[in-house]
Amino acid sequence: MQSYQGKSVYKGIAMGPVVVLKKNDYQVKRTRIEDPEAEIKRVDEALEKSKEQLQKLYDKAVQEVGEASAAIFEVHQMMLEDDDYLEAIQNTIRTEQINAEYAVAATGDNFAEMFASMDDDYMKARSADIKDISERLVRNLSGQDDADLSSIEPSIIVADDLSPSETVQMDKDKILAFVTVHGSTNSHTAILARMMNIPALIGVDMNLEEIHTGMEAVVDGFQGTVIFEPDETVKAQTTEKMAEEAEKLRLLQELKGKENVTLDGHKINIYANIGSVGDIGYVMENDAGGIGLFRSEFLYLGRNDFPTEEEQFQAYKQAVQMMAGKKVIIRTLDIGADKQIDYFNLPHEENPAMGYRAIRICLKQQDIFRTQLRALLRASAFGNIAIMFPMIVALEEVLQIKEIVKSVMAELDASGIPYNKEIQLGIMIETPAAAMISDDLAKEVDFFSVGTNDLTQYTTAVDRQNANLEGFYYPHHKGLLRLIKMAADNAHKNGIWIGICGELGADMEMTEAFLAMGIDELSVSPACVLPLRKKIRETSVKERQEEILKNVL
Repeated sequence: MQSYQGKSVYKGIAMGPVVVLKKNDYQVKRTRIEDPEAEIKRVDEALEKSKEQLQKLYDKAVQEVGEASAAIFEVHQMMLEDDDYLEAIQNTIRTEQINAEYAVAATGDNFAEMFASMDDDYMKARSADIKDISERLVRNLSGQDDADLSSIEPSIIVADDLSPSETVQMDKDKILAFVTVHGSTNSHTAILARMMNIPALIGVDMNLEEIHTGMEAVVDGFQGTVIFEPDETVKAQTTEKMAEEAEKLRLLQELKGKENVTLDGHKINIYANIGSVGDIGYVMENDAGGIGLFRSEFLYLGRNDFPTEEEQFQAYKQAVQMMAGKKVIIRTLDIGADKQIDYFNLPHEENPAMGYRAIRICLKQQDIFRTQLRALLRASAFGNIAIMFPMIVALEEVLQIKEIVKSVMAELDASGIPYNKEIQLGIMIETPAAAMISDDLAKEVDFFSVGTNDLTQYTTAVDRQNANLEGFYYPHHKGLLRLIKMAADNAHKNGIWIGICGELGADMEMTEAFLAMGIDELSVSPACVLPLRKKIRETSVKERQEEILKNVL
């Protein structure tokens, strides 16, 4: 019996046979060539084939995990069109007069190493993407086919690392769990594992030479452990634990259609956070009351240019029609900081979290903002849309936004285009400044939504992307919770509602406190809706309100 510790990506438990995936040992040889242009032509042909393969993977991923998670394959296609990457390959072929396979492999290694050395965790994770596309190009240049991963039997997949394309090719009904030596929680494979609800461990310090296909293993995502060749005692305990988890899931399903109401009669809305229209299936499957955060920036990712007004309108319209009258809160563009898009041509910043991002871009580049607002307002004629503005720090910003909205409405009126003239406008409370002046802000908007991820980092001065600061990130910090309570009180004094859409909304340790504060809505990932409903229905706060608040504030 061998036991290893890793970092859990998705909390679940699985037991079954192991399949060890090893990278193809194909050795890329360096050979001298006489005709560099012929080699470059071979690269061009391999590029086209690679793009076709990625399009097929994208189509499969959309069906299985939604548009937001499938966007990685659009990103991979964009990487294959990157001028710096392609020019580096071509220059290597021409100056060194070497074969295309070696030029691609060497360029891929150089670019991957460059990304891996960056301080930002998100950029580090892109190193694996560069390797993935480079290996794909080499395979196509050398006439190798993709490994067939669709026909494996139900298994625990063990590998050094997994590329997004490998993950998507697998039949998700046959994957019991993922276990990898490398990888990061920001990797697209990790994201896909979460979307597919598959237990997954990364960073497991195991020797793959000692692990063999056919072994039995137990993967415990709750404990972050994998045990190879478990003894009968461990098997019995795991079987019992799996039965308990299955029963919990069954009981949660019985909560569908039930109200989010506490034992003492307090009702609260539970909405879902999504990244694209493709995720709405998960919202409906988990019985969320609406969408509390639609991240509209995903419409801008995986492209070479800005989405048109019509493209945005169709996406928003589809979302509200699918939600059939339930509230859909769409956040305006939140690009910048850790979400960079090349065609925005944003300047490099030493401290992007404090920089040119979100509403600041929209107010300075109003053509982008007005296009989005036109699309949102047009879509409001087809369902219950509310618009939410991120990164607000000043009353003047809100007043400027309202003037722009009024101007766009006037344009639509002049063109005879219908929209909801009573559309709700809200702001995110994700800066201490916004919380501190929430009494003034509440007079100008219809609702607040607290973005706890950014509010925590700005309140505690901790960069949430910095792995070195994990021990200093305090999501239950009294300073943070006092700011949320202040915003809630000011919202209610001015007759508007307040919700929470950051990760803290799904933190069951805080549910009582949020109920005691009078929070009206919690927006969480779709998978958290039913567990949160269960927690709320088992909670009573009215008689303990002062005690609860005293303990956290």
